[in-house]
Amino acid sequence: MVAKISLGSSLYGAIVYNGEKINKEKGRVLDTNKIYNDGSGNINIHRAFEDFKRWVPQSTRAEKTMMHISLNPHPDDILSEGEYASLAHEYMEKMGFSDMPYIIVKHQDIDRHHIHIVALRVRPDGSAISDRNNFYRSKEICRELERKYGLHTAERQKITPDMPIRKIAPAGDIKRQLANTVKMVGMRYRFQSIGEYNAILGLYNVKCEPTDGRVNGREYHGLVYYALDDSGNVIASPFKASRLGRFASRTAIDGRFERSKEKTDIRPVRRVVAEVMERSSGKDDFIAGLKERNIDLVLRYTDEGRIYGVTFIDHNSMTVLNGSRLGKEFSANALENWFRDPSDKADVAVIPQNGDTVQQPETESHRQDNPATTASGRQSSQSHRQEDGNRPDTGHDDMPSLPGLDGLFQTGPGFDAEEEAFYRAMQRRKKKKRRGPKL
Repeated sequence: MVAKISLGSSLYGAIVYNGEKINKEKGRVLDTNKIYNDGSGNINIHRAFEDFKRWVPQSTRAEKTMMHISLNPHPDDILSEGEYASLAHEYMEKMGFSDMPYIIVKHQDIDRHHIHIVALRVRPDGSAISDRNNFYRSKEICRELERKYGLHTAERQKITPDMPIRKIAPAGDIKRQLANTVKMVGMRYRFQSIGEYNAILGLYNVKCEPTDGRVNGREYHGLVYYALDDSGNVIASPFKASRLGRFASRTAIDGRFERSKEKTDIRPVRRVVAEVMERSSGKDDFIAGLKERNIDLVLRYTDEGRIYGVTFIDHNSMTVLNGSRLGKEFSANALENWFRDPSDKADVAVIPQNGDTVQQPETESHRQDNPATTASGRQSSQSHRQEDGNRPDTGHDDMPSLPGLDGLFQTGPGFDAEEEAFYRAMQRRKKKKRRGPKL
């Protein structure tokens, strides 16, 4: 049996959540402690909240006054409603809640039936029941109850590096699937904005939205997660990040943004995307070519059908990058123009593994076949250099190539000064970390 415990301050919210399950005939009240129960299996949300309020002290130092617990037996365990109620009462007694008001609700919205318990954790004198070592105490109690009731031993599913991330299945446990997806995406992928975060979540039918506001004079900044179907429609009530786990919180995701900025090297992804674009004839060819290289292209459209957002998801390097981060030739406007008119493809520089920048083969062959064009282009370039600062032509076109340095001094479309400066700064930082601090 797996127990999941969350502390909170919204007692009313927890009662409403369980009350809605009951009203939709996907839950039943099995029993209560110090809260009115008419035995019908239904709940009067207002009456239950008023009963809880009678036990709430006038003042307390505890910020989180309630506890929401879900007890999840193994799917192969079949219990009667009476056994579920007894199991819940024994669990609460061993956790130190025998004198506290609580409600036990059975949820049957998924194949694996389980029970939820909403409890007050603040005593009438204002003191709170300690949550210290809750995880270990709860785990020991679950093992003890499994032995007593002859249940299968059930543990939380451990997430391993090779575990596949799956799309949300509407018939399954939505909350558990959301939590697993958000946790695995956060562990494996690098992203630097909410847009990039949503691009990778969207592949698995999940959406995230920031929630900023003010309650009782205090600002809050959080995240809300939605489960979607394949058409992008919401299929369940939204889940606050706090209900999924700390890994889903605004603080955790903002921290992920910052760490990704330090670790992300865009050049390998840019090189592959440029190679695919160079040989693609249009949108479908481009998307298929990226797919072959294990890269997903996520396009976002306006209501008029125009592309306003482009994100590349490289599953090889686990990197999520907006098109504009790769370069203007991969931005939404550039791809929109190219997809509408295949002859309007932007010139891109293909960057091979060694970092040198090589122009597109088409351009080179065009110059070789047209010496006059090349000569005139060189003439124009020379005159431009002479006009700019009155500097004479130094014959840069005839300088020998220096292996490994061509990319550094390249001033064509493949060179990005900010990108190179950023990369060098990251390399220096890594070396400094390896050397350690000066003593």
